[in-house]
Amino acid sequence: MIDLHAHSTASDGTLSPSQLVNHAKDNDILVLALTDHDTTNGLEEAAQASKEAGIRFVPGIELEIKWADQGIFHLLGLNIIDYKTKMTNLVKLSVEQRLNRNLSIIEAMNSAGIDTDITKVTAFSSGGSLGRPHFADYLVHIGKARDRKDAFDRYLGQGKPLYRPMGGLLLEEAIETIHQAGGKAVIAHPHTLYLSWNRLFEVLTDYKNKNLDGIEVWHPGASYKDALRLEAIAKELNLGVSAGSDFHGEIRPDRKIGRSLTERRKIEDRFLAIIDQ
Repeated sequence: MIDLHAHSTASDGTLSPSQLVNHAKDNDILVLALTDHDTTNGLEEAAQASKEAGIRFVPGIELEIKWADQGIFHLLGLNIIDYKTKMTNLVKLSVEQRLNRNLSIIEAMNSAGIDTDITKVTAFSSGGSLGRPHFADYLVHIGKARDRKDAFDRYLGQGKPLYRPMGGLLLEEAIETIHQAGGKAVIAHPHTLYLSWNRLFEVLTDYKNKNLDGIEVWHPGASYKDALRLEAIAKELNLGVSAGSDFHGEIRPDRKIGRSLTERRKIEDRFLAIIDQ
Protein backbone atom coordinates (compact mmCIF):
# COMPACT_ATOMS: atom_id res chain seq x y z
CA MET A 1 0.00 0.00 0.00
CA ILE A 2 0.96 3.63 -0.48
CA ASP A 3 -0.39 6.96 0.77
CA LEU A 4 0.09 10.30 -1.01
CA HIS A 5 -1.77 12.57 1.42
CA ALA A 6 -1.11 12.64 5.17
CA HIS A 7 -0.65 15.22 7.93
CA SER A 8 1.50 15.56 11.03
CA THR A 9 1.79 17.92 13.99
CA ALA A 10 3.62 20.29 11.65
CA SER A 11 0.08 21.34 10.70
CA ASP A 12 -3.14 19.82 12.05
CA GLY A 13 -2.31 16.13 12.55
CA THR A 14 -1.86 14.48 15.94
CA LEU A 15 1.29 12.46 15.20
CA SER A 16 4.75 13.98 14.84
CA PRO A 17 6.41 13.44 11.45
CA SER A 18 8.48 10.54 12.79
CA GLN A 19 5.49 9.03 14.61
CA LEU A 20 3.52 9.25 11.38
CA VAL A 21 6.24 7.35 9.52
CA ASN A 22 6.35 4.66 12.20
CA HIS A 23 2.57 4.37 12.08
CA ALA A 24 2.80 3.97 8.30
CA LYS A 25 5.41 1.24 8.69
CA ASP A 26 3.22 -0.59 11.23
CA ASN A 27 0.45 -0.58 8.61
CA ASP A 28 2.62 -1.91 5.77
CA ILE A 29 2.86 1.37 3.87
CA LEU A 30 5.71 1.28 1.35
CA VAL A 31 5.47 4.86 0.05
CA LEU A 32 4.35 7.86 2.11
CA ALA A 33 3.84 11.54 1.30
CA LEU A 34 3.73 14.13 4.08
CA THR A 35 1.52 17.00 2.89
CA ASP A 36 1.05 19.40 5.77
CA HIS A 37 -0.91 22.61 5.31
CA ASP A 38 1.17 25.56 4.10
CA THR A 39 4.40 24.32 5.67
CA THR A 40 7.42 22.17 4.92
CA ASN A 41 8.61 22.12 8.53
CA GLY A 42 8.01 18.41 9.07
CA LEU A 43 9.62 17.11 5.88
CA GLU A 44 13.20 16.75 7.06
CA GLU A 45 12.21 14.78 10.16
CA ALA A 46 9.87 12.57 8.14
CA ALA A 47 12.53 11.95 5.49
CA GLN A 48 15.03 10.77 8.09
CA ALA A 49 12.46 8.57 9.84
CA SER A 50 11.43 7.08 6.48
CA LYS A 51 15.03 6.24 5.66
CA GLU A 52 15.36 4.39 8.95
CA ALA A 53 12.02 2.63 8.45
CA GLY A 54 12.73 1.54 4.88
CA ILE A 55 9.84 3.58 3.47
CA ARG A 56 10.05 5.60 0.28
CA PHE A 57 9.35 9.18 1.31
CA VAL A 58 7.60 11.74 -0.89
CA PRO A 59 8.05 15.34 0.33
CA GLY A 60 4.85 17.30 -0.12
CA ILE A 61 2.68 20.21 0.91
CA GLU A 62 -1.00 21.19 0.79
CA LEU A 63 -1.63 24.80 -0.23
CA GLU A 64 -4.71 27.00 0.03
CA ILE A 65 -5.60 28.40 -3.41
CA LYS A 66 -7.66 31.52 -4.05
CA TRP A 67 -11.17 30.39 -4.93
CA ALA A 68 -14.10 32.68 -5.76
CA ASP A 69 -16.85 30.05 -5.59
CA GLN A 70 -18.24 28.23 -2.59
CA GLY A 71 -16.13 25.45 -1.18
CA ILE A 72 -12.37 25.30 -0.77
CA PHE A 73 -9.50 24.77 -3.19
CA HIS A 74 -6.47 22.89 -1.87
CA LEU A 75 -3.52 22.07 -4.09
CA LEU A 76 -1.08 19.29 -3.29
CA GLY A 77 2.56 19.64 -4.22
CA LEU A 78 3.91 16.08 -4.46
CA ASN A 79 7.61 15.18 -4.58
CA ILE A 80 8.83 18.75 -4.05
CA ILE A 81 12.42 17.56 -3.67
CA ASP A 82 13.91 21.07 -3.82
CA TYR A 83 11.53 22.52 -1.24
CA LYS A 84 14.34 24.05 0.85
CA THR A 85 15.32 26.43 -1.93
CA LYS A 86 12.34 26.73 -4.27
CA MET A 87 9.31 26.74 -1.92
CA THR A 88 10.53 29.32 0.62
CA ASN A 89 8.83 32.45 -0.73
CA LEU A 90 5.53 30.73 -1.48
CA VAL A 91 5.41 29.14 1.97
CA LYS A 92 6.21 32.49 3.57
CA LEU A 93 3.28 34.08 1.73
CA SER A 94 0.99 31.24 2.83
CA VAL A 95 2.09 31.66 6.43
CA GLU A 96 1.34 35.39 6.30
CA GLN A 97 -2.12 34.77 4.87
CA ARG A 98 -2.79 32.11 7.50
CA LEU A 99 -1.75 34.47 10.32
CA ASN A 100 -4.03 37.23 9.01
CA ARG A 101 -6.93 34.77 8.79
CA ASN A 102 -6.26 33.49 12.31
CA LEU A 103 -6.16 37.00 13.75
CA SER A 104 -9.46 37.71 12.01
CA ILE A 105 -10.99 34.64 13.68
CA ILE A 106 -9.68 35.85 17.06
CA GLU A 107 -11.31 39.21 16.46
CA ALA A 108 -14.60 37.51 15.56
CA MET A 109 -14.43 35.34 18.68
CA ASN A 110 -13.97 38.35 20.94
CA SER A 111 -16.78 40.21 19.17
CA ALA A 112 -19.00 37.18 19.80
CA GLY A 113 -18.22 37.29 23.53
CA ILE A 114 -15.65 34.47 23.48
CA ASP A 115 -12.73 36.14 25.25
CA THR A 116 -9.41 34.85 23.92
CA ASP A 117 -6.15 35.73 22.20
CA ILE A 118 -3.84 34.10 19.66
CA THR A 119 -1.50 32.75 22.36
CA LYS A 120 -4.25 30.72 24.02
CA VAL A 121 -5.29 29.10 20.75
CA THR A 122 -1.72 28.51 19.58
CA ALA A 123 -1.20 26.32 22.65
CA PHE A 124 -3.39 23.72 20.93
CA SER A 125 -1.26 23.53 17.77
CA SER A 126 1.68 21.54 19.23
CA GLY A 127 4.03 24.03 17.63
CA GLY A 128 2.67 23.37 14.15
CA SER A 129 0.91 25.54 11.60
CA LEU A 130 -2.13 27.03 13.35
CA GLY A 131 -5.43 26.29 11.60
CA ARG A 132 -9.15 26.05 12.16
CA PRO A 133 -8.91 22.56 13.72
CA HIS A 134 -6.90 24.08 16.57
CA PHE A 135 -9.53 26.78 17.04
CA ALA A 136 -12.03 23.94 17.22
CA ASP A 137 -9.95 22.22 19.91
CA TYR A 138 -9.88 25.47 21.88
CA LEU A 139 -13.66 25.82 21.65
CA VAL A 140 -14.01 22.27 22.95
CA HIS A 141 -11.58 23.05 25.78
CA ILE A 142 -13.59 26.06 26.98
CA GLY A 143 -16.88 24.20 26.73
CA LYS A 144 -18.28 25.90 23.64
CA ALA A 145 -18.40 22.70 21.58
CA ARG A 146 -18.59 18.95 22.19
CA ASP A 147 -15.87 18.00 19.72
CA ARG A 148 -14.15 19.25 16.57
CA LYS A 149 -17.08 18.37 14.33
CA ASP A 150 -19.49 20.25 16.57
CA ALA A 151 -17.15 23.25 16.59
CA PHE A 152 -17.06 23.32 12.79
CA ASP A 153 -20.81 22.71 12.47
CA ARG A 154 -21.66 25.57 14.84
CA TYR A 155 -18.81 28.05 14.54
CA LEU A 156 -15.98 27.46 12.06
CA GLY A 157 -17.46 25.90 8.92
CA GLN A 158 -18.29 27.97 5.86
CA GLY A 159 -21.22 30.28 6.55
CA LYS A 160 -20.82 29.95 10.33
CA PRO A 161 -20.15 32.91 12.71
CA LEU A 162 -16.40 32.36 13.12
CA TYR A 163 -15.57 31.33 9.57
CA ARG A 164 -13.08 33.60 7.86
CA PRO A 165 -11.54 32.82 4.43
CA MET A 166 -7.75 32.65 4.20
CA GLY A 167 -7.42 34.40 0.86
CA GLY A 168 -5.26 31.83 -0.86
CA LEU A 169 -2.48 31.75 -3.40
CA LEU A 170 -2.83 32.29 -7.12
CA LEU A 171 -3.06 28.92 -8.84
CA GLU A 172 -0.59 29.70 -11.61
CA GLU A 173 2.05 30.87 -9.12
CA ALA A 174 1.56 27.79 -6.93
CA ILE A 175 1.81 25.39 -9.90
CA GLU A 176 4.93 27.09 -11.22
CA THR A 177 6.64 27.01 -7.81
CA ILE A 178 5.79 23.34 -7.28
CA HIS A 179 7.26 22.55 -10.68
CA GLN A 180 10.41 24.53 -9.89
CA ALA A 181 10.81 22.36 -6.78
CA GLY A 182 10.62 19.26 -8.98
CA GLY A 183 7.10 18.33 -7.91
CA LYS A 184 3.67 17.66 -9.35
CA ALA A 185 0.69 19.95 -8.78
CA VAL A 186 -2.46 18.00 -7.90
CA ILE A 187 -5.90 19.26 -6.88
CA ALA A 188 -6.73 17.76 -3.48
CA HIS A 189 -10.22 16.36 -2.77
CA PRO A 190 -11.89 17.99 -5.81
CA HIS A 191 -15.35 17.41 -4.34
CA THR A 192 -14.68 20.34 -1.95
CA LEU A 193 -14.71 22.70 -4.92
CA TYR A 194 -18.49 22.22 -4.82
CA LEU A 195 -18.88 22.11 -8.59
CA SER A 196 -21.28 20.19 -10.78
CA TRP A 197 -19.72 17.48 -12.93
CA ASN A 198 -20.07 19.60 -16.07
CA ARG A 199 -18.57 22.65 -14.40
CA LEU A 200 -15.77 20.56 -12.90
CA PHE A 201 -14.85 19.30 -16.37
CA GLU A 202 -14.70 22.88 -17.66
CA VAL A 203 -12.55 24.04 -14.77
CA LEU A 204 -10.16 21.10 -15.03
CA THR A 205 -9.81 21.71 -18.77
CA ASP A 206 -8.79 25.29 -18.01
CA TYR A 207 -6.37 24.22 -15.28
CA LYS A 208 -4.82 21.59 -17.53
CA ASN A 209 -3.95 24.45 -19.86
CA LYS A 210 -2.34 26.16 -16.84
CA ASN A 211 -0.04 23.14 -16.37
CA LEU A 212 -1.96 21.32 -13.64
CA ASP A 213 -0.56 17.78 -13.36
CA GLY A 214 -3.41 15.84 -11.82
CA ILE A 215 -6.32 15.41 -9.44
CA GLU A 216 -6.71 13.44 -6.24
CA VAL A 217 -9.23 10.89 -7.45
CA TRP A 218 -9.13 8.69 -4.33
CA HIS A 219 -9.99 10.57 -1.12
CA PRO A 220 -12.01 9.54 1.97
CA GLY A 221 -14.70 12.02 0.94
CA ALA A 222 -15.31 10.29 -2.40
CA SER A 223 -17.26 7.14 -3.14
CA TYR A 224 -15.97 4.43 -5.45
CA LYS A 225 -18.55 5.49 -8.02
CA ASP A 226 -17.34 9.10 -7.88
CA ALA A 227 -13.72 7.96 -8.11
CA LEU A 228 -14.43 6.04 -11.31
CA ARG A 229 -16.07 9.10 -12.81
CA LEU A 230 -13.13 11.31 -11.77
CA GLU A 231 -10.65 8.84 -13.25
CA ALA A 232 -12.56 8.94 -16.54
CA ILE A 233 -12.36 12.74 -16.58
CA ALA A 234 -8.65 12.64 -15.77
CA LYS A 235 -8.04 10.17 -18.59
CA GLU A 236 -9.98 12.29 -21.08
CA LEU A 237 -7.99 15.40 -20.11
CA ASN A 238 -4.68 13.53 -19.87
CA LEU A 239 -4.32 14.44 -16.20
CA GLY A 240 -2.60 12.25 -13.64
CA VAL A 241 -4.52 10.63 -10.79
CA SER A 242 -3.50 10.58 -7.15
CA ALA A 243 -4.76 8.87 -4.00
CA GLY A 244 -4.45 9.49 -0.28
CA SER A 245 -6.05 8.92 3.07
CA ASP A 246 -5.84 12.58 4.21
CA PHE A 247 -4.75 11.00 7.48
CA HIS A 248 -4.75 13.27 10.56
CA GLY A 249 -4.46 10.79 13.42
CA GLU A 250 -6.83 10.12 16.29
CA ILE A 251 -8.82 13.31 15.69
CA ARG A 252 -10.15 11.77 12.48
CA PRO A 253 -10.71 8.09 13.35
CA ASP A 254 -12.63 7.65 10.10
CA ARG A 255 -9.41 8.10 8.11
CA LYS A 256 -6.99 5.19 8.05
CA ILE A 257 -3.43 5.38 6.76
CA GLY A 258 -3.11 3.69 3.37
CA ARG A 259 -6.86 3.55 2.80
CA SER A 260 -9.20 5.83 0.91
CA LEU A 261 -12.69 6.44 -0.47
CA THR A 262 -15.77 6.15 1.72
CA GLU A 263 -15.32 2.37 1.45
CA ARG A 264 -11.77 2.58 2.90
CA ARG A 265 -10.19 0.68 0.04
CA LYS A 266 -6.46 -0.01 0.09
CA ILE A 267 -4.47 2.51 -1.94
CA GLU A 268 -2.70 0.68 -4.77
CA ASP A 269 0.81 1.45 -5.95
CA ARG A 270 -0.49 2.25 -9.44
CA PHE A 271 -1.08 5.79 -8.20
CA LEU A 272 2.66 6.31 -7.98
CA ALA A 273 2.53 7.09 -11.70
CA ILE A 274 1.61 10.70 -10.81
CA ILE A 275 5.10 11.29 -9.41
CA ASP A 276 7.11 8.75 -11.40
CA GLN A 277 6.08 9.71 -14.92
